[in-house]
Amino acid sequence: MAQSFWDAAAPLISVTEKHPFLVSMVDGTLHLENFQYYVIQDALYLTDFADCLNRLGNKMMECGGNEKISKRLHQFAVGAEECEKDLHRSFFKNFNIDAANAEPMPNTLLYTSYMTRIVSTRPIEEGLAVLLPCFWVYMHVGKCMLALRERLGDSVERPPEFDAWIDMYGEEEFERKVKDYIAIVDGAAAKRGDEETLKKMEEHFIMSCKLEHMFWDQAQNLMNWPDFSESK
Repeated sequence: MAQSFWDAAAPLISVTEKHPFLVSMVDGTLHLENFQYYVIQDALYLTDFADCLNRLGNKMMECGGNEKISKRLHQFAVGAEECEKDLHRSFFKNFNIDAANAEPMPNTLLYTSYMTRIVSTRPIEEGLAVLLPCFWVYMHVGKCMLALRERLGDSVERPPEFDAWIDMYGEEEFERKVKDYIAIVDGAAAKRGDEETLKKMEEHFIMSCKLEHMFWDQAQNLMNWPDFSESK
């Protein structure tokens, strides 16, 4: 079932896998300023992403759902808060970044607000679908980046932090997590199964794919909030 969502978003995903931010991370031409901007924003995003997973885990039990799946959703939340953010914290340490007062930039807030609204106000099937691209698209681009890194071989140099990021999302352990989550989405879609629910799940999946792309656009362009101070 989830495969049909992926197929519907395939044209967008084929563009995202070639995003200049991702390609330049592999070929070593990405500026450290852009990467540092990205990891700060991604750490903020992961906090809300983990919260959404916990909300879904709680909702699963509240509506009489599967206790095992509820537990797995909470485990995914721990993975986001600990494993993935541990990587980001290592970057903060390496780059001497103090992100304590970091604020979400426009596309970060747009993405997290959208997924939080769907998870909080819509049926659980839709909530599961809106979070799926964060798993699946990252796995996909991770695999694409691994392949490009292998093709480039020793012809380029890149900071070790870039390789650490590629390894995190291109490795088999992350792929196993993604496949587990896809199975949960498939199960929920099959259980509910009505046409309207599947249509909404696909809509949310595609929107999150768009927001994933825009998240990398934001880092590529170092997007900031407009200056709202009065001109003098």
